[in-house]
Amino acid sequence: MNFDMTDIIECAIALLSAVISAFLIPYIKTQLSENKRSQLIFWVKTAVEAAEQLFGSKTGQQKKEYVAAFLLSKGIVVDIDEVTALIESEVYKLTGKSE
Repeated sequence: MNFDMTDIIECAIALLSAVISAFLIPYIKTQLSENKRSQLIFWVKTAVEAAEQLFGSKTGQQKKEYVAAFLLSKGIVVDIDEVTALIESEVYKLTGKSE
């Protein structure tokens, strides 16, 4: 008796492809996004702390520009408006007030 396994293998490959597309790829994308976000938060925090040391408490715009330039030097390309909320959050944590 000869049994042709081609149809079973094709079905198994199709099922595996569907599982990968439905679950594995979105999971990997989520993990990468969370990793990038945590890296961004780390670098924003570092830059805010440095800006506070360098510029004191009266030059909020200079500090924001410094943070944006610092992020750019780390290869993180952002518009200053995109990270303003993160900057304000870190300033608040650092000083207890917003800029």
